[in-house]
Amino acid sequence: MSAAFLRTIECVELSAALAIAGFVGAVAGAAITYVWRFSERQHEVPAVPEPQIPSGADAVLSVLSSSAVLLDSSDTVLKASAAAHALGLIQGDRLVPDDLMTLVRQVRRDGQVREREITMSTRRSTIPVHVYARVAPLSSQLIVVLVDDRTRERRVEAIRRDFVANVSHELKTPIGAIQLLAEAVNEAKDDPEAVVRFAGRMHMESERLTRLVQQIIDLSRLQGDALTDEPVAIKIGDLLHAACDNSRIEADKKHIELAEDAEPDLFVLGEPNQLHSAVSNLVENAVTYSPDNSRVAVTASRDGDEVHLTITDHGIGIDTQEIDRIFERFYRVDPARHRSTGGTGLGLSIVKHVAASHGGRVKVWSEPGEGSSFTLILPSFTPELGDDSLPAYDPKEYQ
Repeated sequence: MSAAFLRTIECVELSAALAIAGFVGAVAGAAITYVWRFSERQHEVPAVPEPQIPSGADAVLSVLSSSAVLLDSSDTVLKASAAAHALGLIQGDRLVPDDLMTLVRQVRRDGQVREREITMSTRRSTIPVHVYARVAPLSSQLIVVLVDDRTRERRVEAIRRDFVANVSHELKTPIGAIQLLAEAVNEAKDDPEAVVRFAGRMHMESERLTRLVQQIIDLSRLQGDALTDEPVAIKIGDLLHAACDNSRIEADKKHIELAEDAEPDLFVLGEPNQLHSAVSNLVENAVTYSPDNSRVAVTASRDGDEVHLTITDHGIGIDTQEIDRIFERFYRVDPARHRSTGGTGLGLSIVKHVAASHGGRVKVWSEPGEGSSFTLILPSFTPELGDDSLPAYDPKEYQ
């Protein structure tokens, strides 16, 4: 063979070898790439789809009377009603009360609806908040929390229990006294002076019992804090004079000066019995807790669209820490004196409710040993001349 032919064969063989090597390399590279990508896919964590909020959830949350919170799988707040924020259930994007979160975890664990009454504290108030919570699964990932504020109901129940207990106690005192005095009268039937003395005590206790029952009735009528359907235009000067006349005898006994000073033509619109009771209670308290030979000032003046009725005494006064409690039913600043004074502990509670039912309020200033000043503030009223549509107020009916 010639040298040229041999060189041609060698070139063909070299090209074939190179082609085979390139093919093998390509196959090996593809295999390596496939193995690497397969390995990567094996280590990848599958993405968890975001929970979908049911359609219309916003509309439902906005009309619920309960505080509503919607939580995702990580207990992050997705949606919350305005009431939930107002109640202090949400901090950032988390549900903050620990007891509620405990219920959420229990529901997420077994899918069962949980209900419980919880007492919790909030940053907005030092008073414990009583709520009734219901936690339920909305889907495999979503949890809904519904919370009803029961704080007011619990307070009303506590007040009602205290009221019944106090009424029972207060009624037992004069009833028991009358029973004992009746036995004493029977035993002293041969002693006319003792009979007269015991009969006088019985009369005093019966008056106290009558006053207590009447004030309980008056207070029960005022609980709604609503003004009467048939208000009367009441002249303040006449109202003050009638209230002072009720305490005139007691004031004279203690040589207490009752000083009246009312601006002319001051009127309020309201229920005469309620207003007379409120002002009379204030004047009576001032006389009762004032020392002998002192002065009680009863004044009335206009301040813008309001009428201020102020009763000021120079009596025992009230400690600062007790001022917030004096309007509670049966609360007495000096419990040791109530038996001798015949007080029921309901007078100032009646004053507070009368003020509220007439769109007004009560202010108090007091200093122990210096005296007290109670101001009943009511909306003023200007009757039109010739208007006979309102009933007339006759102060003589209340003297």
